[in-house]
Amino acid sequence: MQQETTHRSVHLLSQRGDARSTARTSLPGNPLAASAARRFVRAALADWTRLGMVTTRGTDRLADDAVLVVSELVTNAVVHAGTNVELLARLDGATEDDPAALVIEVSDHHPTRALRGDGSDPGAVPGEPEYGRGLQLVAALAASWGITYRPGLKTVWSRLPLDGCAVVGAVPGGEAARQRGLRAAEILAPAPRRAVRDDREWTGRGALSFLAEASDLLAGQLDEDMVAALAGQLLVPRLADWCAVWLDGEAGPAPRLARVWHADESAIEGLHDVLLKDPPRLPDEARGGAVPVQVAWPREGGDGSAVAFRLTVGARSLGMLLLGRESPPGVPDEATALLEDFARRVGLAVGAARQYTRQATISRVLQRGLLPAQVAQIPGVDSSLVYEPSDEGLAGGDFYDIFPAGNGGRWCFMLGDVQGSGPEAAVVTGLARPWLRLLAREGYQVAEVLDRLNGLLLDDAMEAAEAAALMVAGTGIATGAGTGSGASHDGPQSRFLSLLYGELTPLPGGGVRCTLACAGHPLPLVLRPDGTVRPAAASQLLLGVVEDVAYESQTFELKPGDTLLCVTDGVTERRSGQRMFDDADGLARALADCAGLTAQGVADCIRQAVHTFAEAPPDDDLALLVLQAR
Repeated sequence: MQQETTHRSVHLLSQRGDARSTARTSLPGNPLAASAARRFVRAALADWTRLGMVTTRGTDRLADDAVLVVSELVTNAVVHAGTNVELLARLDGATEDDPAALVIEVSDHHPTRALRGDGSDPGAVPGEPEYGRGLQLVAALAASWGITYRPGLKTVWSRLPLDGCAVVGAVPGGEAARQRGLRAAEILAPAPRRAVRDDREWTGRGALSFLAEASDLLAGQLDEDMVAALAGQLLVPRLADWCAVWLDGEAGPAPRLARVWHADESAIEGLHDVLLKDPPRLPDEARGGAVPVQVAWPREGGDGSAVAFRLTVGARSLGMLLLGRESPPGVPDEATALLEDFARRVGLAVGAARQYTRQATISRVLQRGLLPAQVAQIPGVDSSLVYEPSDEGLAGGDFYDIFPAGNGGRWCFMLGDVQGSGPEAAVVTGLARPWLRLLAREGYQVAEVLDRLNGLLLDDAMEAAEAAALMVAGTGIATGAGTGSGASHDGPQSRFLSLLYGELTPLPGGGVRCTLACAGHPLPLVLRPDGTVRPAAASQLLLGVVEDVAYESQTFELKPGDTLLCVTDGVTERRSGQRMFDDADGLARALADCAGLTAQGVADCIRQAVHTFAEAPPDDDLALLVLQAR
């Protein structure tokens, strides 16, 4: 799961008399850093405006320029260095040598790899992407820019001329400052209404900034209705007075009016009724361009025009985006290209949301058949299970089972983890778990069960069965997603599987005899009533890697009060920064603290310890099985 990027609140450091303000933050070196940097710079400008440190004239233009510059510099730092990024924004007042400017500094911790500002690289391989071209944009916008090297640090800086956004001194008070701060929120809110009047602003930097932020908002949405809602709020009132989004049905139903948005919120309900009663129609040949349409104008006595854009992914139509403008009517040439680009991004976001929904539906259906409806109760043993897939919409790679092995009073248990997640992992799980049950009930011993399962995972027959299952899953996922959107399953599929498998036989005097084997899985632990903890098996090779492996098993007794803990790597490899939960025998120490607890109490205690180990939610499936002899 992708880690969410956050940034610290803006701190303004004012130096009396020199009209200087500074905002600093640190960003992780991941793809979300640029988005966080853009929000940070806008927030800093909003605070400076609110405090009266700059005049409001030209602030919108300055914000657009700053967003573009910081986006390019942070992206370059992440791509080339991959380290945490330090961002500084500073207002410098005018001096004898330099005019007033907004200074942007982006620092990374890999100074040995210089940025390529001219886009040329003598050693470049033809066809490979070239980086650093964005610095040409930085050079065009900045009064000056450059690179400063310090020990362990490389800083790329840029000075943006204020162009009328004069620095007005240290933090002032009084009514004048409060009046100057009235527009602070407008920097972070949708663009003011005047942007609709002067569409020439959208031909350059304003358009680039708008599309960059729109892409950030749309790309992470997994629900098509949320995409429609965001589209309306992004466009109104920036480029239109009202907006409506129709989405086509998946299997032929009539298009539905997914979202209506109006600059005047009191007019939304009336606009919805008008459009629902008489929706516009686009000709079949209309694809990506703007198409003027006739609609019943939603306001009495109102005048204006409407233009529609078809939402597509590849060759498939997903719906329609409709924009209405009152004054001036019509969409000028300056804004048409921007709107066409925006409509393409909305179509891609809707297609991605539908693909995710389709895959999640398939995964839920698969998941219901992968895991037992209920866990069997073993005589003389209390058991407790925790299973938490990292993504509730997708089938996880972890699986478990407890079942009777037929005659002889034997009970079998398993806890496994298939490489990956989603339909591919679900297919392997759906084949491996029934095979384990069959082999156990045929009387094979623990080590023999692993030997034969390893052969099955490498067998051509299983590959054919898996390919057929993946074809069904892949067809469902790809339908309607456009050219190239379906997962490709050409070539052999990896079927690596870690597994903890064992048998329990109740003993006449209490307790159970346990025989188990561990194939590439986190080792099970035994907790004695006195709090001592020891491993209960030896580590062996993953299943499905190489042929002719002779697996071995270990046999021991679980006496009354003894507890056996089995976990997947979602527990042991849970991360907090550079540390993992099982570093320095962390799992064993956590289990030792559970002495005297019931099976349910041990499961709850370990689960809580795993969740509180890091602030972020777990990014891997989490499964643990507790067996306690009575």
